[in-house]
Amino acid sequence: MVKYVIAEQLVGKEVVTADGFDLGKFVDAELNEVNGKLSALIIEPNVDSEYVNKLSIKEGKLRVSYTNVMAVNDFIVVDRKGV
Repeated sequence: MVKYVIAEQLVGKEVVTADGFDLGKFVDAELNEVNGKLSALIIEPNVDSEYVNKLSIKEGKLRVSYTNVMAVNDFIVVDRKGV
């Protein structure tokens, strides 16, 4: 059985890497206009994180490809290699 999650339930969830780095909070999603599928998470970056400060942040937001999402529960867990 497929479990559907409403994006509204995800807003504000912490986004962390599988190895424990805090990336920030989920604020929005990017959808593919052609097929309607989720393509990326838009994250409000944690500016206190040295790791996040090394990443490419555009317009004050961090974009993480949906293919890097490993789990969604209390936190959204992503693979650091694709960030």
